[in-house]
Amino acid sequence: MNQPDWIVLIITLTAIIGYGVYKSRTSRNLDGYFLSNRSMPWWMVMLSIMGTQASAVTFLAAPGQAYTDGMRFVQYYFGLPLAAIVICITFVPVFRRLKIYTAYEFLETRFDGKTRSLTSFLFLLQRGLSTGISIYAPSIILSTILDWNIYWTNLFMGGLLIVYTVTGGARAVANTQKLQLIVIFTGLFIAGYYMVSNLPGNMGFSDALEVGGKLGKMNVITTGFTENGFDWGDRYNIISGVIGGFFLLLSYFGTDQSQVGRYLTARTESESKIGLLMNGVVKIPMQFLILLLGVLVLAFYQFHKAPAFFNQKEISRLENSQYKDSLATIQLKMDGIQQEREQLLSNYGDKPDAAALDKLAILQKSADSVRVSIKELVKLNGGDNNDTNYIFIRFVVDYLPVGIVGLLIAIIFLASWGSIAAALNSLASSTVIDFHKRIRKRPEDHEHDYRISRWYSLGWGLFCICVAMFASNIGNSLIEAVNILGSLFYGTILGVFLVAFYMKKIQGTAVFIGALLAEVLVVTMFILNEHEIIRLGFLWLNVVGALGVMLFSWIVQRIVRRGA
Repeated sequence: MNQPDWIVLIITLTAIIGYGVYKSRTSRNLDGYFLSNRSMPWWMVMLSIMGTQASAVTFLAAPGQAYTDGMRFVQYYFGLPLAAIVICITFVPVFRRLKIYTAYEFLETRFDGKTRSLTSFLFLLQRGLSTGISIYAPSIILSTILDWNIYWTNLFMGGLLIVYTVTGGARAVANTQKLQLIVIFTGLFIAGYYMVSNLPGNMGFSDALEVGGKLGKMNVITTGFTENGFDWGDRYNIISGVIGGFFLLLSYFGTDQSQVGRYLTARTESESKIGLLMNGVVKIPMQFLILLLGVLVLAFYQFHKAPAFFNQKEISRLENSQYKDSLATIQLKMDGIQQEREQLLSNYGDKPDAAALDKLAILQKSADSVRVSIKELVKLNGGDNNDTNYIFIRFVVDYLPVGIVGLLIAIIFLASWGSIAAALNSLASSTVIDFHKRIRKRPEDHEHDYRISRWYSLGWGLFCICVAMFASNIGNSLIEAVNILGSLFYGTILGVFLVAFYMKKIQGTAVFIGALLAEVLVVTMFILNEHEIIRLGFLWLNVVGALGVMLFSWIVQRIVRRGA
């Protein structure tokens, strides 16, 4: 980056941290630290929910996901509006009436202490690991693109946000998320505008979408059906999105403390519900537009030279390896495709016609084939052969003007901080409320509770940084990796809550055993899928986990009754 980019980056990050510390003043007790004295208006609740869900992984990996696989990932969110309605009807009234700090307190009231502890432990496990990935994901990309040391990048990425998270708790998280989202969407709009404005001739936004459509990337709706019937291994289609996405998002927003803690900060029950429902309305178009950036990047690269592989560090390693001659041959093929593309477009005026677009689609398939060859070389050389997560940031560094690059790099930090800060706050609240205070048993004054909560926030922050330090090869796409990890636990956690709300005759021991059996089933099916023994998209694991808890709990309860 140039000096102006560094200036923009430092000023933006310093301003956010300063604002968070300034806004962190709250009462020094659990209610103030974890729930901001339950004083937030609905629009702040909505922004906080959005900021918690939209991590740096979203803004880094989603455009790359669309670049390689098209827009169909948006179907993952189609179950969100229905999930928000169910949560508003069932979950929110109970949580508000009981005036709880964490969702898992309700489970002890409904079942027993061991069920509460198990569910809270599953949450802490998956949220702690996924937060580590949320730190590692942008760090590894920034360290690669900007040639920074990965360990110092992890410390910088995770360390600075701990300052205002530990200092101010939920109030600091909510207020900084508000400012972060403003900066984030401003930067993304600038990036999208630059892509379109640098298309040739009089081509505009609609022409870019037409190019993306010709290249097969505007696949917003897919059915998942093939000539052999429904493909259960297809990760993103309208059926898995509505059903599997519903169960995943119902668990995420209804039982994950990182989200429950956001809408429990609202002033009233109705404002909690409005914030949730508005997020359900806004999230799908927001994710659609973020994915659309990937389609615009692909359209942009039809008229500008595209890298054969977007992770330049792996290319540099290949150039100094035994595979350098093979790499040179493959790159010559890519250069030839680029020359054909330029020659094709030079024969047309202000913009290509339908015939030219068809030929562009053929050339893009050839380019994709070349990229596959390079990925095979990278794998043979022992490197990371997936560059999906580098596509958007590589465009930013290579093509955006000086100053704007610094702003986009700042966005990566801000998006990371928004989700991680909320996660740390929720990890601390669950640890303090669900374990620390139950183990201690003796009452403590508010000042002690406040201090110990800050120490747990710090402890979880350090734990997540440690996870980031040891993370590697975490998946085809970072955004997929986070969602797959969640799907290993969310179904089971949701199932416990569904039994609590809708199966009144089931008791604590039955649901505890049912949850353990369901979790074993989910992990087993995931392993079988990874070894290609079965085909099952990860969204369906949420359905299996939730229904498994309900079924196993019902069976165990009947056995217990007969034994009695």
